[in-house]
Amino acid sequence: MHSVPALELRRYLGLWFEIGRLPLRFEDDGASDVTAEYSMNDDGTVRVDNRCLDEEGRPTQALGQGVPDAEHAGRLQVTFLPEALRWIPFTKADYWVLRVDDDYRHALVGTPDHRHLWLLARESQITDAVEQTFLDTARDQGFDLGPWIRPTQSGQVVTV
Repeated sequence: MHSVPALELRRYLGLWFEIGRLPLRFEDDGASDVTAEYSMNDDGTVRVDNRCLDEEGRPTQALGQGVPDAEHAGRLQVTFLPEALRWIPFTKADYWVLRVDDDYRHALVGTPDHRHLWLLARESQITDAVEQTFLDTARDQGFDLGPWIRPTQSGQVVTV
């Protein structure tokens, strides 16, 4: 598996809608209106703000921090632990950008253990052709897409 060789982090920042994902133990399979918003912190880390409606329709939010890998532009280490606990070793997950299109409208993100994968877009809906192209990349990198989840997207950002 390999990440993109170059990533313009400032262009990657901003709001993304989750088009699809592999199941996650910390997110309901029936979650909807799933978004991720990335912004730069003053210290050069990335603020990660994930939001969705859970299966009961309740708004949820998870705030995390991403640390860019200085040697690999398309890789970050991400944690969602409370800030006071982020020093604990082995609590950060690898977050690799596997593909991003030239205009930074669509992105495929995964973990090198092939357990987690997300297809993200700047809009809440994408064409089947774009989705298939990005999912082909995932398959080529060894991901099993059998349990793929496509959350319902209304185009709204959840407020908490």
